Amino acid sequence: MTLVEWARQVCAELDLPEEVVKEDVDRVLDLARDAAHSVARPAAPLTTFLMGIAVGRGADPDEAARVLTRLALSRADGADGADSGGPESGNSG
Repeated sequence: MTLVEWARQVCAELDLPEEVVKEDVDRVLDLARDAAHSVARPAAPLTTFLMGIAVGRGADPDEAARVLTRLALSRADGADGADSGGPESGNSG
């Protein structure tokens, strides 16, 4: 099963009418990769979830992914420093 096929099954299960294409899957996976490698591994699902909320509220998917990728990559460049994942960050792992 491909990830596109999986995404389509998930959409059907959640009664989401949108047709998922490879570009949609790639956009989410690219963002997840950048968040995981530039911020912290747990940032990947959290960041993609938040992008999904933004898109659900009307944000353009490509623009949301660009903004969040830029934010994640700026962390890798040392702009804000990586979060230690301590209790104050809300990250328990």
